[in-house]
Amino acid sequence: MLPYGRQTIEDDDIAAVAAALRADFLTTGPTVDAFEAAFAGTVGARHAVACANGTAALHLAMLALDVRPGEVVIAPSVTFLATANCARYVGADVVFADVDPGSGLMTPATLAEALERVGDRRLRAVLPVHLRGDAVDLPGLAAMAGAAGAVLVEDAPHALGTTMKYGNVTETVGDVRHSAMATFSFHPVKTIATGEGGMVTTNDDRLAERLRRLRSHGMVRPEGADPWWYEMPEPGFNYRMPDILCALGLSQLKKLPRFAARRRALASAYAEALAPFAPTVRIAARPAWSDPALHLMTVLIDFEAAGRSRREVVEALRARGVGSQVHYIPVHRQPYYRALYGDLDLPGSDAWYARCLSLPLYPAMADADVTTVADALRGALAI
Repeated sequence: MLPYGRQTIEDDDIAAVAAALRADFLTTGPTVDAFEAAFAGTVGARHAVACANGTAALHLAMLALDVRPGEVVIAPSVTFLATANCARYVGADVVFADVDPGSGLMTPATLAEALERVGDRRLRAVLPVHLRGDAVDLPGLAAMAGAAGAVLVEDAPHALGTTMKYGNVTETVGDVRHSAMATFSFHPVKTIATGEGGMVTTNDDRLAERLRRLRSHGMVRPEGADPWWYEMPEPGFNYRMPDILCALGLSQLKKLPRFAARRRALASAYAEALAPFAPTVRIAARPAWSDPALHLMTVLIDFEAAGRSRREVVEALRARGVGSQVHYIPVHRQPYYRALYGDLDLPGSDAWYARCLSLPLYPAMADADVTTVADALRGALAI
């Protein structure tokens, strides 16, 4: 069975974890600092703050910005639940932005429409998602957020290893040139895996210090105080990432160039293998500025033209040994948010959801696996 995604764990990864288990610190030790420094250097940020998972990273970002009840955060509807939920954790309201139906990405046009629905409430943050690994228009979105008195926080779990070129300048997702912070996840299907784990990058010294304090109960140790003394200026959370997982992260991070290159090669193979299936099947649109290390190989399928429902296609693929997934059910359609905000008309998000399907993509796939997936999809769609 070819799953839609999976981790690549090798002998040196296992050895790194074993060494951490034999070390003096299983948590809050030097391996955390080493992983943070290596990650910051990899993406080109001044600071990287490790935490328990990608959701914790988003929650910490909201806390560090001091987002308060009654204020507003804008998030795209096509994303995982956590992008919107992090605002609700701190009592803020979510205004859902629509997305481009071909790419699934928030755009300046969809952000402009969402800004109109903010009304006279205070907008604190805009959370664009680098869906699948493709980068959004960061300069455009940052300019609009700034003009509205808000900051940009990139939700970037899909995009570790992605580069982009705005004009003649090559940038890296996570270098936070246009945003206050970027958040990452190291869930097993992501580009590098630690089992669970997350990271926040920032170039702001004050934000970095507050992120580190809030991930550990809000505790501080005043300079010159007794060695056992600690104080809590404000409550935080136990969002620490242990040394054991950071050891795996360090080992995996060394492989990022290889993993990213393999994902790019597989994406190119998919483009060639699926080209004959157009217009019934198209690979999700890629912005001209984006050179992604794709986390997801998402295709858009005209199920009506194919005479097959998505469920029929998913089941037919599974019968042929190919796993698939849907990314994502629009968050504005979830019962909680419908009860809170009513039914919203976001046609781009609904159009994306109606056609999207994610096919297998992970570094351990062989070139022949792409052919297997394409043949299975052809059979499932009878094209």
